[in-house]
Amino acid sequence: MKDPSWVLLRTDRSFRRYWLGQGAASAGAQVTGIALPLVTAIALDAGPAAVSLVAAAGTLPYLLFSLLAGHLLQGRDQRRSMVAADLAQVVLLAQIPLAWAGGWLSVPLLAAITFLSGCCALVFGLSAFAFVPALVADQDLAPANRAVQATRTVTEISGPGLAGLLVAAVGAPGALIATMLGHLASAAGVASSRPREQRSLAAAPASGASMPAGKENRNPVPEKRPTLLTGLRILFGDRHLRALTVHAATYNAAEQILMLNLILWAVQQQDVGVGAYGLALAGAGIGGLLGTLTALHLADKAGLGPAFAVSLLLSCAVPLLLPVWPVTGWTLAAVIAGVMLLRGIGEGNANIYSLTMRQQLIPREELTRSAGAYTQVMYGSIPLGALLAGVVGETLGVRAGVLIGAAGLVLSALPMLTPAFLRLRTIPVPAAA
Repeated sequence: MKDPSWVLLRTDRSFRRYWLGQGAASAGAQVTGIALPLVTAIALDAGPAAVSLVAAAGTLPYLLFSLLAGHLLQGRDQRRSMVAADLAQVVLLAQIPLAWAGGWLSVPLLAAITFLSGCCALVFGLSAFAFVPALVADQDLAPANRAVQATRTVTEISGPGLAGLLVAAVGAPGALIATMLGHLASAAGVASSRPREQRSLAAAPASGASMPAGKENRNPVPEKRPTLLTGLRILFGDRHLRALTVHAATYNAAEQILMLNLILWAVQQQDVGVGAYGLALAGAGIGGLLGTLTALHLADKAGLGPAFAVSLLLSCAVPLLLPVWPVTGWTLAAVIAGVMLLRGIGEGNANIYSLTMRQQLIPREELTRSAGAYTQVMYGSIPLGALLAGVVGETLGVRAGVLIGAAGLVLSALPMLTPAFLRLRTIPVPAAA
């Protein structure tokens, strides 16, 4: 049987261009994830508080503007918004190596650039959530999500290691040029893709997707006069969307506490080199690729609820193993790689299930507005987690921060482990509004 994602990529030129651009942008994002903390900690000789401040600045727009952005972007040209956001990212990120070369780079300036870059990323993400369902047919939605996610996880395999080598070669600020090139490729891919209604063909090719789902056209009727709070009412009015949202928000906050303290503990205290740490994080990419590729098959065989439970076990419980190993250097790097591998498998599965469920349960006419509400809750917890990571690291130590972050991941799984969710075999049919 042919793989549905591969069939979609081979037959749908418009989606293929979008997919290629997102792959390049994802590769650049891996560089950013390594380079920005190192710019703060090494190039600017700053401590945990400054590292967490810069990280929080990049995600603060999600906390401040998600509801408003989703409301304003609803009904607008998604493609145009995405291209503009990518090009603005290029201009903003270019200021970091320029300021570094000129000798006037500082923590406040880095935080300001990161904040504005986060605003652009917010606009792109909200628009993309609604753009993909418009780009492919309903039966191809799960394979499309899997194709994009698979490429993202492939970049996680190679990205951190290459990012570490790139940082070692040209410095953390200079390495951000790779991120800029990724955004340029993303803008080109989005600009050259066309939603289905704009194409000359009457229908997009079907790929035989096997993602468990209920009947077609399952979106409830949206409110006649949507408001700023419409997206929140949609998310918290459905028990499955509510569980997904609460889990994601808690998970993201806990992950910030875990990862921001992990890089400081491993690199500064446990003698793990920058290159070794980057290679260890690549384990998450390998696991994510395995999880992404097996997500549809696992949900077909076990049912959506049990498959989701397995993914939560791997992504939320396994990280507890990180801070208990009394090892250093390459040995600790190997432990981190193993944990990230298993965690990545769980995340790879869960990302496909969550994204496709939300795109099919949320009314099609309210995708962008509801995505803004989801982002407000989910990503809005990231700056709070980043700031808390700095407090925990400064007061209790960075190793304790790793343990506290891992415990938070376990707590995040609880809203999903209900009998109603575990009994799911397919994506449920929502009740009419």
